[in-house]
Amino acid sequence: MSENHTPRRQLEIGVETFGDITEDSGGHLLHPAEVIRNVVEEAKAAEAAGLDFFGVGEHHRDDYSVSAPEVVLGAIAGVTKNIRLGSAVTVLSSDDPVRVYERFATLDALSNGRAEVILGRGSFIESFPLFGYELSDYEILFEEKLALFAKLRKSEPVTWQGQTRSALRNQSVYPPIESGLLDTWVGVGGSPESVVRAGRHGLPLFLAIIGGAPMAFEPLTRLYKRSLEEFGHPEQKIGAHFHGLVADTDDEALKLLWPHYKRTMDRLGAERGWPPASRMRFQASAGPDGSLLAGSPETVAKKIAAFAKGLGLSRVDIKYSNGTLPHETMVRSIELLGTKVKPLVLDMLND
Repeated sequence: MSENHTPRRQLEIGVETFGDITEDSGGHLLHPAEVIRNVVEEAKAAEAAGLDFFGVGEHHRDDYSVSAPEVVLGAIAGVTKNIRLGSAVTVLSSDDPVRVYERFATLDALSNGRAEVILGRGSFIESFPLFGYELSDYEILFEEKLALFAKLRKSEPVTWQGQTRSALRNQSVYPPIESGLLDTWVGVGGSPESVVRAGRHGLPLFLAIIGGAPMAFEPLTRLYKRSLEEFGHPEQKIGAHFHGLVADTDDEALKLLWPHYKRTMDRLGAERGWPPASRMRFQASAGPDGSLLAGSPETVAKKIAAFAKGLGLSRVDIKYSNGTLPHETMVRSIELLGTKVKPLVLDMLND
């Protein structure tokens, strides 16, 4: 095949939000209801900018507005036509797999086949006591529920038995997926056991890269590919989630992001025993080898292209909402990501 006929390498680029409680122009926190309405507007901006995916995360605490992502995604489905819609992530451990399937199957119907789900254990644990689950069952809850969901996603009658919920015997679940299969990823934070679990079920892998050097995840992608092969599954997609913000210049992006980033990280640090956020570490994370995708379109594009090549990614999602960062700033970042960064990345991947 001649060079002129070599297929262009494609990389999907998406955005995600947790519905972080944001500030208005006067520095006052918005009501969660207004934040949720703004999330719908941000999704419309993402589609208009030509992005491939819009994800909404699930949390049950006062610094995030979205506790029912599927409801928000249903509203977004009604005002968009092309962009794919999904969770980021669904905390399967503290939910019921049948109900999760039913909600996303309904979203898939509303969106004309644009729904997908990223299943994970979540980095927050507030949903466990809220819904009556024991943290001591953390491992078995996810293991069993993922095994059940892997069967449900095929829209076929299911027989399953485990310790964490009632058994199913040749049970059909409704509505069926029109295409026959719900797009399902397994979100992992970096443990080899989680990577092997995704490989065992033959499900696409989504890496949550929120700190350190992204290329440190490369051994995990090799482990995942080896697991797929050993369990007899075909090659699957690999995606990765990063935090970031795109602005006209590097200095502007870091200046806009830093106070909101610090406020969020300092709160989490107080909860989890971390030291206060350091400006030096923040700057390093935004550097060429760091995980923070913050900067000008050219800077962010170079990092996305390098990590996509190095990790063999099919999709990169950026969590564009960062603590109290204002809605208008986030919309501008979304627009730049779709109209400037995405074309640059695709050109870099196909040089």
